[in-house]
Formats: sequence, C-alpha cells, structure tokens
Amino acid sequence: MDLIVVGGHGRVARLLLPLLVSAGHTVTAVFRDPAHTADVAATGATPLALDVEQTGTGALTDLLRGRDGVVWSAGAGGGNPPRTYAVDRDAAIRSMEAADRSGARRYVMVSYFGANQEHGVPPQNPFFPYAEAKAAADAFLTSSALEWTVLGPSALTDGEPTGRIETAAQGAVAGSVTRSDVAAVVVAALADPATIGHTIRFNNGPTPIAEALRG
Repeated sequence: MDLIVVGGHGRVARLLLPLLVSAGHTVTAVFRDPAHTADVAATGATPLALDVEQTGTGALTDLLRGRDGVVWSAGAGGGNPPRTYAVDRDAAIRSMEAADRSGARRYVMVSYFGANQEHGVPPQNPFFPYAEAKAAADAFLTSSALEWTVLGPSALTDGEPTGRIETAAQGAVAGSVTRSDVAAVVVAALADPATIGHTIRFNNGPTPIAEALRG
C-alpha cells in the first residue's frame, strides 16, 4: 500500500516506519520539525515536514490523493491543553475527512487502551484534555465510512519486541506493551482485512500478534 504515517518522528513511528518499508509498503512520513528530516529518512520512509496542526482539510486531501491509507501516530505530547485538542482531536479529524475525500480508504488510528467517551477521567486531571481529544477522534473515525482500525495499546514501554500480545477480547485489562510491539501490531493490522471495523485494545501477552488479532 501507499501510506501516509502522521507523527513520523514519534517514538512508535520510528520503529514502525522500517517495518512498513520492509513489508513492501510505500511510506511517506509526516512530521512537524524540519530538523528531523534526516532521522526519518534513515528509516527508509520518504520524509515530509508538515505541521498538521496548521494544515487544512483541502491541503491534506491533496496530500492523500492517490494513496491507499493513513496511519495516525501523532500527538501533541501533553502539557498544553489547547494544542492537545488542536492536534489529537481537530487535526486527526481533518485527516479523516481528507482520507474520505481523497479515496485513501484504509485508516489505522494509534489510540490508547482506555480511550472511550466514557473514559471517566475527571476534568481537573491533567490527562483530561488528552482523554477527551482521543475519545472524540476515535468516535469520529468509527462512525465514518473509512476502512478503519483503532488500536488501543496499554502504557508504552521500551525494550525489545516480544511479538506477542493479549487483547481485551482475550481478557486483557490495562497493563503495558512495548513500543516495538505496538509498531508490529500496526503492520499486522494493515495486513489483515479482518481488523477493519474493529477497536483492538491490547497489552503484551502470550499470543503471537497475528493470531491475537484474528481472535
């Protein structure tokens, strides 16, 4: 597939990009800071410095035209509520609108395990803007006509990939998962049409990734 990965310099994305390239995808990685161009190019993806917070739906539609899909792995990083809403909610939704208009039908959202409109995070909690923004973006995506998959990893850790996870459908509750395994789950989800139309929450666990996604 010809894919756009948004958030291309993020810690998950820098693990994901070479996996996608190795799997035979054509990958353009979008990131905000031009200083990160060499880092992204080293993954084998085509780097594109573009601030999605400041990019309108029309420009995103032009960017996506002729491509097959989007992986959203971007985030404002917390600490700034207005920017969290601007990136994690508003820019994400614009990318979904652009994907629909351009015909880039496949859309994989990297969300988090507890993302839900009933997330239960109190407004005074610093995490509240992120929880609200992700809930809104996920709800927009899951109500769209795109070929969507929402991935909800638990708390992210560093470390070598295990190649194994446990999904909420298998009984998982929020725990932890390596960033390397999250990257591998994205690749596996793109390869498996059965993941379309599903929200998949997961931790590290005992089951090989491809098998867990089928379950």
